[in-house]
Amino acid sequence: MGDVAKDLASGTVGGVAQLVVGHPFDTIKVKLQSQPTPLPGELPKYSGAIDAVKKTVAAEGAGGLYKGMGAPLATVAAFNALLFSVRGQMETLLRSSPGAPLTVNQQFVAGAGAGFAVSFLATPTELIKCRLQAQGASATAGVTTAAVTEAGAATTAAGAATAKAVKYGGPMDVAKQVLRSEGGVRGLYKGLFPTFAREVPGNATMFGVYEYLKQYMAGGTDTSGLGRGSLMLAGGLAGGAFWGAVYPTDVIKSVIQIDDYKNPKYSGSIDAFKKILKAEGVGGLYKGFGPAMGRSVPANAACFLAYEITRSSLG
Repeated sequence: MGDVAKDLASGTVGGVAQLVVGHPFDTIKVKLQSQPTPLPGELPKYSGAIDAVKKTVAAEGAGGLYKGMGAPLATVAAFNALLFSVRGQMETLLRSSPGAPLTVNQQFVAGAGAGFAVSFLATPTELIKCRLQAQGASATAGVTTAAVTEAGAATTAAGAATAKAVKYGGPMDVAKQVLRSEGGVRGLYKGLFPTFAREVPGNATMFGVYEYLKQYMAGGTDTSGLGRGSLMLAGGLAGGAFWGAVYPTDVIKSVIQIDDYKNPKYSGSIDAFKKILKAEGVGGLYKGFGPAMGRSVPANAACFLAYEITRSSLG
């Protein structure tokens, strides 16, 4: 079995592990990112991550935390297979001689190359996921607003608010509507540049930190003897480093991708950055940071461990 095939298979297994562990955290992150800025004197829709979890479960059940998982689940094999296989090929190109270990700096370069490649797959997948997750947040808001009206009108108002908020029937419906109404394939690639700005430096940081921590714990470049606990620790911290390096770009990507096509609030990434900063300050660029970090550490610990175990089992 060739190295590319091994990376493809191992990356797929790692991606599935990452998705199952991390998706509920991601849902809460997007809900916090996409909630509208409250008017003066009004409270925000969600006061924080715990409040978002409670309101999501109350309105949608536990399944609401996994809303939008269909799109990444359908592409997780391709995404992680591409990420790890491109990284593997970059490693081959960067090695001074066959089989030679890479330096930490070379791992940064390999990660950046892998991040560039996966951006083309991540953009449409993330657009579909974010719209479904943000739609769930809008529906929750509609029901909550209706609940405070008179008892006789509450049911009707809640139903109307929910019907208005539920625009998409699922991942395929999002794709169909975007292709039909938002400029074809180009519409699915809305947010490509902030995705580049997230994936390239983010993956450079993640893979560089992962290799650095492995070598540090192993006491040298031979990391083959590390146990599962060490691999999980390195993977979890590397995932946290990803978000620590690029989180504001993810906020911008999310608001761009859920922005209304006919009446856009933002003209582009720079405009989104300026308006968020003006309206909410620096904190607006870090909405949902807690859930993102809470997701990233266990999800990436699971991903890297699953990848390493699978890769080793394949020889």
